[in-house]
Amino acid sequence: MNTLSNPRQQWLSGYGPIVHRDDTVKRVDALVSRLVAGGADEAGIYTLLAAADRVTCAGMKVVAHMSYALRVDMSGAPLAAEDFKPTPEGHTGGSLNMVQAYVAYLLANALTGTTRSWIMGQGHCVAAIEAVNALTGDVSPAQQGRYDRSEKGLSQLCQDFYSYALDANGVPAVPLGSHAGPNTAGAVSEGGYLGFAGLQYIHMPLVGESLVAFLSDGAFEEQRGPDWAPRWWRAYDSGLAVPVMILNGRRIEQRTQIMQQGGAEWLAEDVRHNGFEPVTVDGRDPAAIACAIIESEDALRRFAADPDQHYPAPMPYVIAETEKGFGFPGADSNAAHNLPLDGNPHTDAATRRLFNESSAALFVPPAELDAALEAFATHAGQERARESAHPMAHRRPAAPDLPEPRSETTGSQSSAMTTLDRWFVELANSNPELRIRVGNPDELASNKMGATLELLKHRVNQPEPGVPEHLYGAVITALNEEAVAAAALGNKGGLNLIVSYEAFAVKMLGLLRQEIIFARHRRQVGQKPGWISVPLIVTSHTWENAKNEQSHQDPTMGEALLGEMSDTSRVLFPVDGNTAVAALRDVYAHRGQVACVIISKREVENRFDAEMTRQLVRDGAAHLIGDPAEADVQLVALGAYQLEEAMTAQQQLADRGKHVCVTVILEPGRLRIPRDDIEAAFVDDDATVDALFPPGLPRVILTHTRPEPMLGILRRIDSGRATTRALGYISRGGTLDVPGMLFANRCTWAHAVDAAASVAGWDRDALLNQAQLDAIDGKGNPADLRRQ
Repeated sequence: MNTLSNPRQQWLSGYGPIVHRDDTVKRVDALVSRLVAGGADEAGIYTLLAAADRVTCAGMKVVAHMSYALRVDMSGAPLAAEDFKPTPEGHTGGSLNMVQAYVAYLLANALTGTTRSWIMGQGHCVAAIEAVNALTGDVSPAQQGRYDRSEKGLSQLCQDFYSYALDANGVPAVPLGSHAGPNTAGAVSEGGYLGFAGLQYIHMPLVGESLVAFLSDGAFEEQRGPDWAPRWWRAYDSGLAVPVMILNGRRIEQRTQIMQQGGAEWLAEDVRHNGFEPVTVDGRDPAAIACAIIESEDALRRFAADPDQHYPAPMPYVIAETEKGFGFPGADSNAAHNLPLDGNPHTDAATRRLFNESSAALFVPPAELDAALEAFATHAGQERARESAHPMAHRRPAAPDLPEPRSETTGSQSSAMTTLDRWFVELANSNPELRIRVGNPDELASNKMGATLELLKHRVNQPEPGVPEHLYGAVITALNEEAVAAAALGNKGGLNLIVSYEAFAVKMLGLLRQEIIFARHRRQVGQKPGWISVPLIVTSHTWENAKNEQSHQDPTMGEALLGEMSDTSRVLFPVDGNTAVAALRDVYAHRGQVACVIISKREVENRFDAEMTRQLVRDGAAHLIGDPAEADVQLVALGAYQLEEAMTAQQQLADRGKHVCVTVILEPGRLRIPRDDIEAAFVDDDATVDALFPPGLPRVILTHTRPEPMLGILRRIDSGRATTRALGYISRGGTLDVPGMLFANRCTWAHAVDAAASVAGWDRDALLNQAQLDAIDGKGNPADLRRQ
């Protein structure tokens, strides 16, 4: 970069495909005047603006090479056929657009001396982040020494991109993926599920922080709920949040809904109706986006300082209008979603010529690029963190104060949810320094969390008198499971809880899975997540929702989460109030986990005392009645209603002289066969499992879930179909009562007795009377199983 020329004129001249529109020039000049009035150097600002154009072009060139080429030639010489990948791959068009947006973010940081956080919803555009990070040298620890702005480092980046390389253990052998990952410096989300960043970003920054959220216009039509951001933001407990919509107009095969409806003008009007203050800028120009970010934050600061403020706040919404794949052939075509060139440069001379010509238009001479990157190296002088260390990238709030549980008396009857509600209130009161978010798509009072609701209250803009609502409420309520779960999962600097009905929680699965996967990948590369684990309580579950139709009778959530790695995705089945509180307390004592806690809200007998509860949480299972070393059959219960049936079956068998023990499994993931070393450190060792479940002992498992997936999880205690049976939900239901639901799914106490007879080789006729036998054989009256 020629530093002897007039810096403003140099910037006005643009660079490569970047041209500065009149509206951008006016916006930039106004910003520069304000910064200069605050003591900044005008020439230095314009030098930085000109540098942004050059870093953008260099980044775009690297992105194109990552998709198509095996190497980068820093001299700008054209590449030959052998320099190209035989099979190119990448979401090239969107990544090219993200280069301008990400450089704009870096530019805004340098202009104001502030390191903002960032999140990218379109995780498949990761090439933009990795390319610019390699150029600036702000890469993750795993990438250091491998990717840099040298010809060797950038060529290695190209070779690793979609290399599909595996190491001997079957894990990726390069610190680079197709989406944002733990090795992407500064990444906090994979962004693999379009739209979830739009739900979470408003709940992410803490007071004093700033966040830029890059959003996708394709996600606009895929995920509803981001338009509620003005409903939730409060200056008193939230940092500044600026969404930047990359409006490039194309999804995979056609235009987005926005473009079909009228483009940027239509989008601006739409978001304005939802409480945003939109501004449309040139998405091809990093200066335009950077100015909009700074202006948006200024508007939020003015609102926060206004003593007469009224919510909802006029939230900013930056629309960065561009075309997909700007600056490269194929821009604004459907092909630009992935590979914009019609042919393969490796095999087609005309396509190769087109690639080289386009690459030349983006070329920045090495000395000029070095000067531009040096202009961006402001961190030391401004005494701020590099972008890879932005506030959200390494969340580790203080450990919460976890109140000691007040145990319910064994033998008493109570709702586990009522007991848990009382403890959660104590938890909230014990941790005033932690921002709390309760995600609630249903009714907290219906789920017997009335005390929590009374303390924390629904967050609303206009509270209704006499109702548990407050302008600063911590309960985020909307009839949208993903949106309220996002409030809790976005609040990684605080303390969180999600409460939902079991059947409807399934709609949260994609969002939860994205969090679980990203946290697990961090563990795999040695980055232990520092945020306090987030519990999802599911109640009104399959068995107690018997009165509703089968749509409300669905154990899928626990089953699906048990499929993920159990050290990060926990599933727990408390059986009474004491075990429910202990389970929740244990979740909050850990970091970087998502835990599904399946709890009955109807009154059940409290059976576990404090000491037994501690053992249950420690090992994931504990004996309630008897000793398996002295038993002929072991009845194993997962879930409160399953325990009730197991207890009744045990009594029936004991009355007939049979020695049966009853064991409760709280956390089946502790008993599974570990799938890697990380999970092996989490699960119980063989000695513990064998002590709890002696090999070869006949056993009957009564499970809240479908029996087949649970048998897979519990393979270590399954000695084969001759001596192990599992009873559970077999996808039968309807408008029933609880006994009817149990009978329909063949898992009543009588079915358990019959299964015990089968695995132990006992005469079933000696264990059940004829009416009971007829009932379970489908020939009698189910009411005959109502044991007196």
